[in-house]
This record gives sequence, C-alpha cells and structure tokens, in this order.
Amino acid sequence: MKSLRELYRIGRGPSSSHTMGIENAALRFKELFPNADRTGAVLYGSLALTGKGHRTDEVLRNTLPNCEVVFDKETNGFLHPNTLDLTAYSGETLLGERRFYSLGGGAIKMDGEEYIQHEVYPEKNFSEIIDYCNDNNIRIPDYVEEREGKEIWEYLEKVWTQMKQTIAEGLKKDGIIPGGLNLTKKAKMLFRQKHIDERPETKENRIVCAYAFAAAEQNSDCGIVVTAPTCGSSGVLPAVMRYTHEKYKLTDEDIIRALATAGVVGNVVKTNASISGAMCGCQAEIGTACSMAAAALAEACGMDLNQIECAAEIAMEHHLGLTCDPVNGLVQIPCIERNAVAAMRAINAVSLANFLSAARTVPFDTVVETMYETGIDMGARYRETSEGGLAKLYRSDKVKR
Repeated sequence: MKSLRELYRIGRGPSSSHTMGIENAALRFKELFPNADRTGAVLYGSLALTGKGHRTDEVLRNTLPNCEVVFDKETNGFLHPNTLDLTAYSGETLLGERRFYSLGGGAIKMDGEEYIQHEVYPEKNFSEIIDYCNDNNIRIPDYVEEREGKEIWEYLEKVWTQMKQTIAEGLKKDGIIPGGLNLTKKAKMLFRQKHIDERPETKENRIVCAYAFAAAEQNSDCGIVVTAPTCGSSGVLPAVMRYTHEKYKLTDEDIIRALATAGVVGNVVKTNASISGAMCGCQAEIGTACSMAAAALAEACGMDLNQIECAAEIAMEHHLGLTCDPVNGLVQIPCIERNAVAAMRAINAVSLANFLSAARTVPFDTVVETMYETGIDMGARYRETSEGGLAKLYRSDKVKR
C-alpha cells in the first residue's frame, strides 16, 4: 500500500477525479510539451458525461495553453471510465499526444507507463495489518509511524489543520452554490440551530451535520478541501473528527493519530477495491469515507482493534450498492446530504461496534471485496455518469416550495 500522503491530498474541489486528477494530468502533459502554443483535450466516459458539472473543462483551459475541450459521450470501451486524450501543437505542427486515466483521489496514470506505486506498507489487506499489530502489541497509529517514519505526523497535522479550516470557512458562508441548481448553503443555518432542541442526540445530529455540510459545500463551491478519500466525500471524516475533538476534549495529537487509523482503512479500500465513483459508484466514495470516520472515532475513543475493524465493516456494509448519480454532474444533489448522513452513520457504527464486535462474523476485507464486485456489476448509468437514478429523474420544477 502507498503512503497516506497519496490518500490525503489537499486541493481545490469539487472532484478529486474530475478536477484534481485532471489538473495533475494537464500539468504532466505541459511538462512533456513545454513549447506547445495550443492544445486539445477529448474527455471520455464519466469525464465526458459529468465533466461540465465538475468544471473539468475550466481546469483544462486554466492549465493548458489555448485548450480546445471536446466532450465525447459516445465512444466507450476504455480501460478506465475516467479517460482523457491530450494533444499538443506548435502552430499547425502536432508535437505529440498522450492518454491519461484519472484513477480517483487525484491519482493519474499515463497510458503506456507503469503505474508506480511507491509502496511503503508491505501488508496487503486489513487482516494482515491487524495480525501485525497484535503480534507486536501496537495500535494502528504506531504501525503507521513504523512504516512511514515520524515525518508522517507533520503531514497529518497539516491535513487536520486544513480540515478544521474548511469547516470553519463553510460555517460562515450563505447564499447560493454556483452551478445552476439554485441550492442554498445550509451549514451556517444548521449550526445556528444547534441549541433549538437541547436533547443530546438532536444537538449532536445538528452539529455533526452542520460540520459535514460546511465541508461539502466548500467542496461544491471549489474551495480547498482534503480528499478523505475523495473530494465528493470530503465532509464525512472532518465532521466526525471535529465533533469528537470538541465532545471528548481531545488533543490535536489524539485526532491526528485517529486520522492515521482512518488513512489505513482508506488505503485498504483503495488498494483492494476502488475509491472512484466512476468505477464503483458512491459506495466507493461515501462508503469508504464512512468506514474511515468510524475507524477514526473508534481509535479516538480507545477501542480495541477488533472493535475498530467492526466499526469500519458496519459502516461500509450499509453503504453497499449506493449509486453515484449527481444531478447535472454537480457535486451537490445528493452529494452534500450524503456527507452528513454518512457522518452520523459512522457514529452509529461505532456505537454498535462497542457491544457487537465480540460476535461479528464479517471481516472488513470481505466487505471491501463485496463492495468492489457490487460496483463492477452495477449498471454504468449508476456510476457517475448522471444518466440514471436521481440525476435522471430529478426535476427542480416539481419540488414543493
């Protein structure tokens, strides 16, 4: 498995695959052909079908010289649903062309090149990690330090700082999220209502949801977020961690260690399945984010390894089959609400794991494998194409006002 630095990326939303990854591909292409005075880009698959809503074309035009962008919604049969062809010209002379794949979480691969993994974790799945930790009488954050070195804590501190900043900025914003859906920002309103009902469970729900909305709305408005594991799911883990930090009066170090545990869970999914909505549906994004948040909360609460695995498994299991159906290709409906729902579900998963872990029968690795097979079997129109589900049937004029 790769470094947590490859999983937690700090950058601009709204999509790690459609904006972050595409920008990385464009920058790589620019390095290959520095003398180009104009370029061309052809988007295929999910990039073509939802790229306009994700502002993929804007990223390309802002990164490459005189870039003409074509959305090819007809051609298919590619190795990855996020496929991009780039061409470089000097005048009328073709300098060269390259094909890129945006793999999710901001990672890219150029066709014909070996995808260099830079492995730092020799363990391949969660079972092997748990066995190693048990054999050496250590917790998962200690395992992360062994594999990555002490420098990882400085990076995770930056990640936590950005998560807090993203939420703080989102809580201040109101108005309409750009994109044409006329969706009102709700984080600020939710947060202000936290004292309306003082019942603990209601207050918790409002606060956690306000934090998740804040981060997800920042992402939808092209703000700076942390992929956890993706931009579209970037509100789940920060919401749970900020609420945990405040509720239990934990130190920043406690939260950073919890982020290490969450990162390992995300890495397991990324290595053995996928975190790409275009590859496996929203279960790969929100489902993984929920598992990461559940594992982080369990770690922060001092639960044992079996309970941490149980919490992560419950969180993923009950997102199986979740489709990726963004309306108009925008990371707004249903994406923002899904971040809030998943944040609450992560907390519930930890509560269940607290007393069900001794009797659990499904390993986390099994539910990860199941998620991947489910995603591959899922109809393509339900995998970030905006051709099915809510994206197909949503009609703004039918909303009761």
